[in-house]
Amino acid sequence: MSQVTDGYMETRIDRIRGMKNMRLRDIPSFIRTTNSEDTMLQFLIQETAAIPRAKALILNTFEALEHDVLAALSARFPRVYTVGPLQLMMNHIHDDTLKPFTSSLWKEEAECIDWLHTMAPESVVYVNFGSITVMTADQMTEFAWGLANSKKPFLWIIRPDIVAGEAAMLPAEFVTETKDRSMLVSWCPQEQVLNHPAIGGFLTHGGWNSTLESVVGGVPVICWPFFAEQQTNCRYSCVEWGTGMEIDNNVKRGEVELLVREMMDGDKGKEMKRNALKWKRKAEDAAAPHGSSFLNLQKFIKEELLH
Repeated sequence: MSQVTDGYMETRIDRIRGMKNMRLRDIPSFIRTTNSEDTMLQFLIQETAAIPRAKALILNTFEALEHDVLAALSARFPRVYTVGPLQLMMNHIHDDTLKPFTSSLWKEEAECIDWLHTMAPESVVYVNFGSITVMTADQMTEFAWGLANSKKPFLWIIRPDIVAGEAAMLPAEFVTETKDRSMLVSWCPQEQVLNHPAIGGFLTHGGWNSTLESVVGGVPVICWPFFAEQQTNCRYSCVEWGTGMEIDNNVKRGEVELLVREMMDGDKGKEMKRNALKWKRKAEDAAAPHGSSFLNLQKFIKEELLH
């Protein structure tokens, strides 16, 4: 913890090919570990060692979004095929034998879509910290009152196990105060939510699925990264793509309120929205016929499957 407070985590990392403006705190948490036996670190080492033996790398991203990283990968490893965003690619693959896919790990409650239909365009904050992230009861309370004090309508996904070691309980006063402008459910069809016109911003843990889905939806984000690659995704959203802002790990209601207000109404929020829409268009271009991802999928089939 002393390294968090003494500025050490702000140390610049300039030796990672294809990744600029990175800080130590932006590197995935299991790479920063001081435990060389960490399970995730060992898994990464094993997988990285195996990459040169692979015929190809297939990535759910698109060239414009991560151009520098992809160039660095392509210079060292076998053929790299970017075929994302997959949800957009499915719109252009006309094959009745393919069924729609979902990465959801929980049962979706679709009634939240009906609620969104009643809300004004770009008025709702969507809050979802993913299927794995956990928080303390105090952190949940700070998020709750920050959302309440922002006075913005919100759709909050609260898994039963989101609070570490205990049931997820919100203050009764919070529920009473926000009942006319909030919707609380345990899970939802996130892709459909992020593409709904009522959504104005996304408070997220910054996992890759959520990050890419926010890009596809053209939705600005407030990132609260928890672990794994989420810190890196957050850095890219906030710095490289200009679509996000980061909230401190030691979450406080005042910061939540200020960032939500800025995202929804502020000049920074308007800039983030413009950037988000720019990346949305680039994602659509990549997945469209003759786009980079569409052509890469065809190239992969020809070179790797039919060869």
